[in-house]
Amino acid sequence: MDDEDGGPGGRRPGEGVPAAPDPPAEPGLKAGAIGFLDALVIGLNSTSPAYSLAAVIGPIVALVGFYAPGVMLASFVPMLLIAAAFYYLNKVDQDCGTTFSWVTRAMGPWAGWLGGWAITMTGVLVIGSLADVAVHFGLLAAGLDSWASNELIRQSLTVVVILVMTAICVIGTEMSARLQDVLILAQVFFLLVFAVVALYRVYAGTSTLDGTTPSLSWLNPFGAGGTALTGGLLLGVFIYWGWESAVNLTEEVEDSATAPGKAGIWSTVVLLVTYLSVGYAVVAYAGTKFLTENAEEAEDVFAVLAHEVMGGWDWVVLLAVCTSALASTQTTIIPASRTALSMSRRHALPPHLAHIHPRFRTPDVSTWWVAGIAIAWYLVVNRISENALLDSLTALSLLIAFYYALTGVACAVYYRRHLLENAHNLLLIGIGPLVGAGLLAWLLVESINDMSNPQNSASGVSWFGLGPPLVIGIGIAVTGLLLMCFWRVRDGRFWQERRGVVDPALVHTRKN
Repeated sequence: MDDEDGGPGGRRPGEGVPAAPDPPAEPGLKAGAIGFLDALVIGLNSTSPAYSLAAVIGPIVALVGFYAPGVMLASFVPMLLIAAAFYYLNKVDQDCGTTFSWVTRAMGPWAGWLGGWAITMTGVLVIGSLADVAVHFGLLAAGLDSWASNELIRQSLTVVVILVMTAICVIGTEMSARLQDVLILAQVFFLLVFAVVALYRVYAGTSTLDGTTPSLSWLNPFGAGGTALTGGLLLGVFIYWGWESAVNLTEEVEDSATAPGKAGIWSTVVLLVTYLSVGYAVVAYAGTKFLTENAEEAEDVFAVLAHEVMGGWDWVVLLAVCTSALASTQTTIIPASRTALSMSRRHALPPHLAHIHPRFRTPDVSTWWVAGIAIAWYLVVNRISENALLDSLTALSLLIAFYYALTGVACAVYYRRHLLENAHNLLLIGIGPLVGAGLLAWLLVESINDMSNPQNSASGVSWFGLGPPLVIGIGIAVTGLLLMCFWRVRDGRFWQERRGVVDPALVHTRKN
C-alpha cells in the first residue's frame, strides 16, 4: 500500500536516488579583498593628481590668471554632487559596472549600454598617455634625458609599463592596493615638499620667477569673467576625473554598500585640498606671465618649475609626476575592465569577457582586452603625431561629462518615489545630482562647441572640417552605437531588462 507521500513504503519520488551533482559555481570577484582606506587611495590615484596638475595648471592660468585656484574650487562642485549620486546608487546596487548597471535599472538598457561604453573607452584613450608620462618623467628623474627624448625607447618602455600594471591588476586586488598605498604616499609627500618650498621662497623673496604673495581673492572663480571661467571649468573637470574607480571595486571592498561610495566622496575632498595647495604654490612662485607663455608645454612646465623651485632636488617633483602617472595607469584599468565584466555577465557584451580567474578572482580576460586595445590605440595614434595623442585626451572630456551626467540623472530617476519623503532625499539624492548633471551637460555642450574649431586642438589641423578631438569623440560614439546594435541583434537578452525603481526596503532600512 502506498503512503500518501507517494512512493512505495512512503518513499517520495526520487528519494534514495543519488541526486545529480550541482554544476561547480563560477568564481566571482573576491569579496572583502580591500578596505575603505585602500578604496580611497585607489580613488585618489586614479585621478593622477600630480600629472593632472602638471597637465592643466598652465592652460588654466593662461585663461584665468591668478584665479586658477578659484576655477579648481568651482570645478569641484559638480564632482562632489556626482560623487553623492555614486554613493546613493551604490547603496542600493553594489555592481562593479557602476554607471552601466545603475543607468540600465533607472533609464533602460539602451542608455545603460552607452554609459558603460563611455567608461570603457575613457580607459582605452588615456592608459597609454599615462604610461608614457610615467616613463618620460621617470627617465628625467634618473638623469636619462637622452632616453626620454628617444621615441622608440620611450614607446617601448611605455608598452612594458602597461603590461606590468595590467599583470598586477590581474594577480590580485590586494596586491594592486598595496602598490597604490606606496605610490600615493610618495606622490603626496613629493607634492607637499614642492608646495612648502615654493611658498617659503615666495615669502622669503627668493623666487627666481615673478613671485607674488598669495591672496584669498584668488579663490573667486568669477574674477576672470564668464568666458574664461567656462574654458577653465572644462579643464578643471579633467583633474577630478577618475575618483569613481573606488566604486568600481564595490564587489571587492569590505562594507560594500557604503564604503566605496564614501571613498569616492572623500577622494574628491582630498583632491580639492591638494589642488588648491599646489595651485596656490605654483601661481605664487611663477606668476601668470611664465605659466601663460609656457601653457602649451603642458607637463614640461612642471619639469621647469621643479628645477626653478628645488634646484638640484628637482627629481623630487619629477618623481611625483612619475609615480602619479604610474599609479593612474594601473587604476584606470580597473573601471574599464570591471565595467566590461559587468556588461558581459548581463549579456550586453560577449560572454568570455565575464571570465574570472579561478585563483586570483579578478576579471582577467576583460583586463587584458582593455590593456591590449589601449596599447594599440597608443601606438597607432602616436604614428599620426604626438599632438594627435593629446587630441585624443581632449576628447576625454566629452565621455567624462556624458557618463557622469547620466549617473546624476539616473540617481534622481531611480529614487524618484522617495525624493519627497524628506528634505534629505530631495536635496542630496534628487536636486544635488540633477544640478551636477546639468552643469556637466552644459560643459559637454560647451566642449562640443569649442572642439568644433580645429584651431583649438593640439594639432591645429582640420579633420572633416572639425577639430580632431571632436572627430575622435564622434567616432567613439558612432562605433559604440554600431556595436550596440550589432550585439542587440546577436543576443537580445540584455535588452529585455526593464526600467525600475529602488527597492523601498533598501532605502528605509539603511542609514543615510
